[in-house]
Order: sequence, then structure tokens, then C-alpha cells
Amino acid sequence: MAKEDVFKNLIAHCKEYGFIFQSSEIYDGLSAVYDYGQNGTELKNNIKTYWWDSMILLNENIVGLDSAIFMHPKTWKASGHIDTFNDPLIDNKDSKKRYRADDLIEEYIEKIEAKINKEIDKAKKKFGDTFDEKMYRETNPRVMVNQEKINILNERFVKAMKENDLEDLRQIILDYEIACPVSGTRNWTDVRQFNLMFATEMGSTANGAMKIYLRPETAQGIFVNYINVQKTGRMKLPFGIAQIGKAFRNEIVARQFIFRMREFEQMEMQYFIKPGTEKEWFEHWKNVRMKWHKALGFGDESYRFYDHEKLAHYASVATDIEFNFPFGFREVEGIHSRTDFDLGQHQKLSGKKLQYFDPETNKSFVPYVVETSLGLDRTFLLIISAAYHEEEIKKEDGSLDTRVVLKLPPVLAPVKLAILPLVKKDGLPEISRRIMNDLKYDFNCQYEEKDSIGRRYRRQDAIGTPYCITVDHQTTQDNTVTIRYRDSMQQERVKINKLRSIISEKVDMSSFLRKLDKD
Repeated sequence: MAKEDVFKNLIAHCKEYGFIFQSSEIYDGLSAVYDYGQNGTELKNNIKTYWWDSMILLNENIVGLDSAIFMHPKTWKASGHIDTFNDPLIDNKDSKKRYRADDLIEEYIEKIEAKINKEIDKAKKKFGDTFDEKMYRETNPRVMVNQEKINILNERFVKAMKENDLEDLRQIILDYEIACPVSGTRNWTDVRQFNLMFATEMGSTANGAMKIYLRPETAQGIFVNYINVQKTGRMKLPFGIAQIGKAFRNEIVARQFIFRMREFEQMEMQYFIKPGTEKEWFEHWKNVRMKWHKALGFGDESYRFYDHEKLAHYASVATDIEFNFPFGFREVEGIHSRTDFDLGQHQKLSGKKLQYFDPETNKSFVPYVVETSLGLDRTFLLIISAAYHEEEIKKEDGSLDTRVVLKLPPVLAPVKLAILPLVKKDGLPEISRRIMNDLKYDFNCQYEEKDSIGRRYRRQDAIGTPYCITVDHQTTQDNTVTIRYRDSMQQERVKINKLRSIISEKVDMSSFLRKLDKD
């Protein structure tokens, strides 16, 4: 099945099994805004816990913060968002559809890269173990022509973006005959800038209202509180401040399900350091964050670094951690060396000193910052799309059946354990309830007695429950139950009093963090 079709099935699956709903669906929904259902909320909270604990518990010098969504408007002047937080907008006159000009160009580059990869895949099959990809890229005429095309286009594109040359962005689209995906025509408007911040007013009267913004990122809440945290916590450099919170961006084109939304959550950590140590700490956090992702077990080859050529106004160097989604490699997390830009700007505009006094040198200075910024919703999509599997299995009569299973890391699964009485009589529901009441303090458990045991297994597979406990008539005789393992579908007979230790070994967050910290 094509990746696009699998992705469509995943989106339908997320609604059917209570992971994600369209916001305000009874009123035909709100574009690019989503609600998390009962299972989605549990998975999302587990992702938050994994990130938060890995930051706060595994690092003595990182503390947490929860800043307000509303901030003084001068915050966004100092940060550069009012003046520079724009996307280049272009419309197709025939389809009346609006696009980001940079997205159209990047997608065109991706199509050329796909041609190169197709050539390489064919050569790999042809030459097998003797295939030398590097040499092939440097000698194959078709690959070389396409790569040269990418290089020339990319150089021009990066220059236009750096210089904010909107005319040349449009000219690139025309020169390379990039067509509207809907109309197929190249009848484009001029490119113009579009500020992404949502504005509103704060005040009791219309005349006295102050124009404010919904925050487009959580980082500035950390920067304006830097001195409060440093002094009250008696923090010494280097130290970090971590935060999970909502952000809002009026995206021109919001698409690919929850990948790009107008209301989203970020998990960010700003690491304050001495000037001159930024290269060392940038590399450190690059490696730490990649390790965090790979620990989830979705395959090292699914991740890659992408170094930025066009840098944000605050960054001296930046890289993304990209994941291979069903729609290709896309950014999940950004690691940026922000220098002293943010603290310096806030110090300048506020008139308040945001410096650190170093007792070793008896000097004060504005710290530099290395940032890790992870999209929670994108991480959710990463995890659920990597976990989604459609499998053909053999039934007892030899015929084939299809099961849909979410092979979620057990530590993140919304429901850890399902307790299923084989039948609704003979005391089996009562025993099942006793097991449920004993284990519910340790794990998120579900009790289910409706339908055949096979159907119940399928429902639990579909929400990613790693363990199912079946209580049957043998249980009444020897206090054993059948534990079924989600991924292998194998079953094992175990004592009831052993359940807690068996399940804890796989789903306990502290055990997972110990392994992450050790590796």
C-alpha cells in the first residue's frame, strides 16, 4: 500500500479510536485546529512526561517554568517577531489557492531529490553489495545533472530568502515552471510578506485597550524570566530552563494533519552558557536530543540532521532533527545557537540588567543560549505514524485476516493493561475487577467484557495496549491468568501476584529513563 494511503488510514484511525478529533466538528470544523480525544490525551501526556523527566530529572542544572500565554507587546518587538516573523505568501490566480513561496520551491527541490533517490535505489538492486553510492553520485550523468540543478537552485533560493528578495522568489517559481498543485497553472501573483502572529486586545474599554499577541513561541517566556529563575534558584552557568506550553501561529498553509497547526504545543529548553562555549554545547545538545528520539526504537535510519543554510535572525548556527514521516523527512526538533541575541534585546528595550555575575572572574556578562525546541504535536504524529501497522495474520482455519495495531513504546501507550474476563459469569468478572482494583494505582488499566475475546484483543491492538490479561475458568482453580503480548500475539500463563512486576518492567518511566541515562 502506498504511503499516502496508509497516512489516510492513520488519520481515520485516530478519529475512530479516540486519539484526535477535528475541532468544533459539529459546526463543520475549524481549519488546522484539532482536539485530542481520550486516548490521544493519554499518549500526549506520556510524551510530555518522557520529555520533562528526561530534562529535569536527568539534569541537575535544568529547572522548569510555566509562563503566561499573554505577554507585554514589547516582548515581541525585542524578539524581532513584530518586524521579521513573516512568511512569503503567493496566490495562484486560477485556483484562488494560497501558498508559501518557500514551500513551493522546497517541494520542487524534493521532487528532484526523489528522482536521484530513485536512480540510486535501482542501482542498489542491480549491483547489490558491490554498490558504491558515493561513487555513483559522483559519476552517473543523470544523478550529476539533477544534483547540479539542485545546487544552483538552492544557492539562488537561500540568497533570496536571506535578502528578503520577494521578486526573485517569484522569479524562481516562474523560471523553474513550478505549477499550482490544484490548477496546474503558473498564473501567480506577486510574493508578499504575511505576519504569522495572532493579535487581540487587552483592556476594559475600547479606547483604553492595548494591542497584544498570542505568543508565537514559548521561548520568550523563558528569556524574560531568566533573571528571576537565576536569582531565586541561585543557578550557576551553565544551566537550563525547560517549558511545555501552547503557541499560536496564523499559518498560511496548515496541512498534513497535525504536523502544521495554528494552535500547537512546544517543549523547549533554553540552556544558558558562557560566551565562547556555544560550539561545545551546541554539539552536546544535538547528540543528547538525537539519542532521546532514537531511544523510542523506531529505527536509527528514520532520523537525520538537517543543517540550516538560511538562519533565523537570532541564530548563529542551527540544525533540525528530521524524521521520515509518510510524507517524507520533515523537522521535528530544532537545535539553535541563539548567542546573546534574546537577552541582549530584552535588556536593551526594557532597560533592566539581564547579566550574569561570574564570581570566578568578577565580571558580568549577558549569557549565550543554546536552544532545543521540540514540537509536541509533531512528536505525537511521529510516534503514532511509526507505530501504525496493518498486518495480515493467519486465522485458526488457515484464512487470512487483517489486524491494525499500534506498536507504541509500552512506556508511552495510553492504556498499559486490559483486563478481560473470558465470559460474563461463573465469578470471572468479579476476579477481573479485583485485579483491576489492585493494579489501577500503578497503571492505566481498562476493563472490557463485551464481545468475543478475539474482538476485544483487536480493539486493544488498535489503541496500542501492550498487555491483555484474560481471566478464565482455570483462574478460579490456580490463581493464574493468560497474559497476551501485543506485538507478538504470544500468550503466557502467569500467577496473578506476578502481574505487577512483569508489566512494570516494560512500562515504568523510571526504568526507561535509567536506560536512556546509561546508554
